[in-house]
Amino acid sequence: MKTIIAAVDFSNATPSVTKQAIEMAKAFGATLELFHAVEPEPSYTAYGFTPDEFPAIYQFHEEARRRATLKLQEVLDTALAVIPSATSHLADGSPLHLLLERIEEKHADFVVVGSHGHGMIASILLGSVAEGMVRKAPVPTLVVPVANE
Repeated sequence: MKTIIAAVDFSNATPSVTKQAIEMAKAFGATLELFHAVEPEPSYTAYGFTPDEFPAIYQFHEEARRRATLKLQEVLDTALAVIPSATSHLADGSPLHLLLERIEEKHADFVVVGSHGHGMIASILLGSVAEGMVRKAPVPTLVVPVANE
């Protein structure tokens, strides 16, 4: 195992995902990449607006990206304390789709994702990166449950 990708979403699952990914990378002497995708906002073009007519969407996305960059750096700092070669990658778009692309780009051998324990209805309506990875991942995937508190 050479490359591990840990998908982080800054939820209460992130500490557990990060911990497991760090432990695995350390045990296998693997490289570790922390991955986060900033999800797209509803398209203003669907409502007949141009970017100039509805700049708030762009501004909202830029603010979300700025905050994600800061949070991703915080998580990376935790990983760097144990895995000095750890890196991070911030993407824009559908988390599942981009994670699957990133696995191919990095030739990753293993992926760690978190499970939020949402019910079946929430998974159907909202989708689930963990569920999608179990179904579509081209590499072994560890789904880390969120600890009940």
